[in-house]
Amino acid sequence: MVIALVLLLIVVASVVFHLVTPWWLTPLASNWKAMDDTLTITIVVTGIFFVVINLFVVYALVKFRHRQGHRGAYEPENHKVERWLIGITTVGIIALLAPGLKVYADYVQPPGDAMIVEVLGQQWQWRYRFPGPDGKLGGSDARFYTGSNPFAIDPADPAGRDDTVVTGNEMHLPLNRPVKVLLRSHDVLHDYFVPQFRARMNIVPGQVSHFWFTPTKAGKYEAMCAQLCGVGHPAMRGFVIVEDDAAFQAWLKTHPGFAESMAPPAPTAAGGDVLAARGKEVAQARGCVACHSVDGSAGVGPTWKGLHGKMESLDDGTTVRVDDTFLRDFIKEPTARSIKGFPPVMPKIDLSDEEVDALVAHIKSQRP
Repeated sequence: MVIALVLLLIVVASVVFHLVTPWWLTPLASNWKAMDDTLTITIVVTGIFFVVINLFVVYALVKFRHRQGHRGAYEPENHKVERWLIGITTVGIIALLAPGLKVYADYVQPPGDAMIVEVLGQQWQWRYRFPGPDGKLGGSDARFYTGSNPFAIDPADPAGRDDTVVTGNEMHLPLNRPVKVLLRSHDVLHDYFVPQFRARMNIVPGQVSHFWFTPTKAGKYEAMCAQLCGVGHPAMRGFVIVEDDAAFQAWLKTHPGFAESMAPPAPTAAGGDVLAARGKEVAQARGCVACHSVDGSAGVGPTWKGLHGKMESLDDGTTVRVDDTFLRDFIKEPTARSIKGFPPVMPKIDLSDEEVDALVAHIKSQRP
């Protein structure tokens, strides 16, 4: 009887909790109300099964409780009950699957006038590519990958020379315009997720997945990786800015086209700018920029702005000056010492001496 009473209280408490303090979704900011409707159907169907099954268990515990002189009847088969259970279960599964299959089919079939944007996931950062005035993305092939060409765009493809490449974690989109999102991974499994858009999709290495949505509310929305992708996974965040078309076009013009981004930097007599530019490529290719900012903003690791020459406190209580030697040693053996106030999550990356020197030069160039 105690078990029956506990189960009954759980059922009542669960229903009351949901009705009084429901699990509210984030405000919808796109056209995908169908996603919310599908979730509501799932909650209703599973909720009905939860209540009915538990109430039946309560009934069985009370009805068939042990009593002196009573003996349970053995009935190994009951075809009538089996048919009812199969029928009810089938209806419930259809009610769960059918709406989801319909919504998903629409989710991956964008309208013909949708704007295309490509999202590239890499431990632990996002990059974006927009087509140029021709409205087409250039072809890509792994053969063309370099630190300065993370999308591996074919330099010989005219359609790709005017593509706009955004290396930061912030993407802007025009208001009320359908967007087809192409998704690629640079290394491991990722998942691009913007909760307010009800938009997410697994990004599988070696594949190009896609979905579409129409942003319907201007604002700033957080994007995140929804698949565990390594020690820096919690830091793999970005933002989507939805704004009017004029503001979007103005933002787009602040980023270089592919041909412009591939132009070599102007060398100096000492060659310092060339080495620093090489370090910037290494930082982008190896994912350093996901944890270290160059504008002074907080991150998983210390900002590189003004880092060189700065006195830093370590977790062991000592204080050191961040010079060339310290940077080289720290990059090669990041777990040997830890800077106070920052988690020791930096992985050891196999870098050549040339790449380490380039990174140091890049960090030195980030003067306040």
